[in-house]
Amino acid sequence: MKQLTLYLSIILFQFQAIVGQVQEVNPPDYIKTITFKGDTSESQLPILTLGEYLVLEFDALNGDEEDFYYKIEHYNYDWTPSVLARAEFMEGFDNQRIRNYENSFNTYQIYSHYKLTIPNQRTRALKVSGNYMLNIYNDYDELVFSRKFMVQENMAQVGVSIKRSRDVTYLDEKQSVDIIVNSNNIRFNNPSQTVKTLIVQNNNLTTAISGLKPQYTLGNELIYKYTKETSFWGGNEYLFFENKDIRAANNNIQFIELHDLYNNYLFTNVSRKNKPYTYNPDINGNFVITALDVEKTAIEADYAWVHFSLVANNTLKDKQVYVYGNFNNYATNQSNIMHYNADSNTYQASILLKQGFYNYKYVTVDANGVLGEGDVSGNYYQTENNYKVLVYYRDLGARYDRLIGIGETTSVNISN
Repeated sequence: MKQLTLYLSIILFQFQAIVGQVQEVNPPDYIKTITFKGDTSESQLPILTLGEYLVLEFDALNGDEEDFYYKIEHYNYDWTPSVLARAEFMEGFDNQRIRNYENSFNTYQIYSHYKLTIPNQRTRALKVSGNYMLNIYNDYDELVFSRKFMVQENMAQVGVSIKRSRDVTYLDEKQSVDIIVNSNNIRFNNPSQTVKTLIVQNNNLTTAISGLKPQYTLGNELIYKYTKETSFWGGNEYLFFENKDIRAANNNIQFIELHDLYNNYLFTNVSRKNKPYTYNPDINGNFVITALDVEKTAIEADYAWVHFSLVANNTLKDKQVYVYGNFNNYATNQSNIMHYNADSNTYQASILLKQGFYNYKYVTVDANGVLGEGDVSGNYYQTENNYKVLVYYRDLGARYDRLIGIGETTSVNISN
């Protein structure tokens, strides 16, 4: 029996090595405005406590009233496949059609609005904590898009504080995260092997830091006070616009035209790199769907082509420039790439967005695929950012990584 268990473990390890970390799949062009959150949070990165609800909403702009289906998968801390069977992490069953949808009303852009809530009558509960992926499929069992979420047990206390970088080279550009983990419910055995942490800035998993081990252990208290390893670029406050009144110029909208759909032209932005930091309240890259004079925003808010423009400079000429934010899950692809216009010496992009309040900024990607969040916006230690620290624990002999606690803070009170 022991030999069989060892053999299966080797096979599993090899399979995970081949599969690697699972990545979110971004949707095709006709799927828009994916909002994904818990019932008690406005965050676009749902981190639920066991028993809480998960809510996914999105629009399909093809006008076909297409059927969509959902499946749920459980993953380890590092987003490799979990060994748990569905019956072990879920009560009920998935692979069900999303039944709650409505068609748009009184809008230029026709769309169907879908809403999925978990738990529901068929997927009655998620039974264990950890990492999950929600996959959305069409009638042909083709994956349309996927989103990550986490479920925690609230078994540990996670203290988080934000400091200026301890590396004097980046003293004015980076922010460092200090962590203290304690638990009255779990006795940490061999914490350097059994405890894992994930640090997320502004709900952006693409720039998250993971794989850190506690530096010090005081009884059952784990302390992380790294010099470089927990440092993030400070970035800058997000830019924003609001088009809740789609027929009139509003915050940061220069003028409006109506063709087949409304076109909102934003004021041209300039690079903020190497300029003095200026505080500008934002919602850390998030977005909120809102519209004036409607009763039901989900189906009565219209879509508009939003035109972004950025004054070009020589530092960007060998890089791709993108419009960046939670509205497209911080992706850098053809849907939000900017194109250079030689006549106006600007980078330009047109993105179809639902009415609302949006945060965005401009980022670059170089020839090696390296993301430059500060190439246009600059990096400043004073920037107000949101930080979440997730703590996972897999006891000796356990079969999956439990998410035992979460800590959250902002850098508004950053200290030396």
